[in-house]
Amino acid sequence: MRLWTLHPSYLDRQGLVALWREALLARAVLRGETRGYRNHPQLQRFRAHPAPLSAIESYLCAVYAESLARGYVFDRSKIEPVLAVTPIAASDGQLAHEWAHLMAKLRQRSPQLHRQWQACKQLACHPLFRLEPGPVAEWERGGIIEA
Repeated sequence: MRLWTLHPSYLDRQGLVALWREALLARAVLRGETRGYRNHPQLQRFRAHPAPLSAIESYLCAVYAESLARGYVFDRSKIEPVLAVTPIAASDGQLAHEWAHLMAKLRQRSPQLHRQWQACKQLACHPLFRLEPGPVAEWERGGIIEA
């Protein structure tokens, strides 16, 4: 499961579709509707939110919005309306870690998109997150990437 801190606009087609499915799975886990993935580290930041289910719905809404921007047909009925949600703090170190991870994936899977994003200097995070200075998140299994 990868619930990207990065804005969904950076993902290739396969990545965006996978994110949609994985975020729906994450919501099922947070609702207690599945026994798998209950202890997945990526869910820690949602569980720590004052309204975890609203946070994951907000996350899904942004993924859905990106799907619309691309002309994809994701099922809107799978997500519930969301009012304002308190953003989740995310570190610039986490964003940089995810960027390196995504770029490695794109290099193999979507070379044209990899070339497009190589020049990107100012990264945007998913709208649910509020970026602040800091290291890679403790829950990140990959640890810190050496430059």
